[in-house]
Amino acid sequence: MAQIRIVLVETSHPGNIGAAARAMKAMGLYELALVAPKHFPHPEATARAAGADDVLSKAQVCSSLQEAVADCQLVIGTSARARKIPWPRLSPRQCAQLLKHEAPATQVAIVFGRERCGLTNQELDLCHYGLFIPCTPDFSSLNVAAAVQIVCYELYLLGIKEEQGVGEDRLATHAELESFYAHLYQTLLDIQFLHSTKQGPSIMRRLRRLFGRARLEKKEVDILRGILTCAQRRGKV
Repeated sequence: MAQIRIVLVETSHPGNIGAAARAMKAMGLYELALVAPKHFPHPEATARAAGADDVLSKAQVCSSLQEAVADCQLVIGTSARARKIPWPRLSPRQCAQLLKHEAPATQVAIVFGRERCGLTNQELDLCHYGLFIPCTPDFSSLNVAAAVQIVCYELYLLGIKEEQGVGEDRLATHAELESFYAHLYQTLLDIQFLHSTKQGPSIMRRLRRLFGRARLEKKEVDILRGILTCAQRRGKV
């Protein structure tokens, strides 16, 4: 559980931060990251935490989602809305089952969006999976702290065990993957697979889905970047 980070993006109500911290501590999670919160620290966050002050005091405040997940090897973004280009989707129970086999060798971030509009497509681009909480179609809106509680409960209920050791073949971190995607995009331009930057976002989004499903190891990323470098050199000949 120590390898699982809860990330709240641009939370507008400080009470939701406190309530999320309380939900986390009750389920054995302590690592909280806050991306550009509107009000934090704040007395209402402390009041709603109701004893989870230690979670709040250790919370990492970040300026961007990229910063919050830079050292993570698995990023899961919550979303209630269907997207034009779908992400691989997990329910909270499926998420817990996945993490049972990932932790503790993998640093994981579970990302929750804004109260009013959730995560943007660009923010979901940084995620390997989308997480949805099944609700009645007539009223599918959940408070962000309630959503955190449901996900944390499923993780606690399943009982994540230390089934993997950390070896040399570790998964690539978010920062390593982002460097790879930037390298891939530039190579596609250099070899004229992409003839204009207008094609880039849609094609790169689909390539992110492809490599996200593969869950690349660091060594695999190094190999792929080596291939890209060779392709760039040949393109200049």
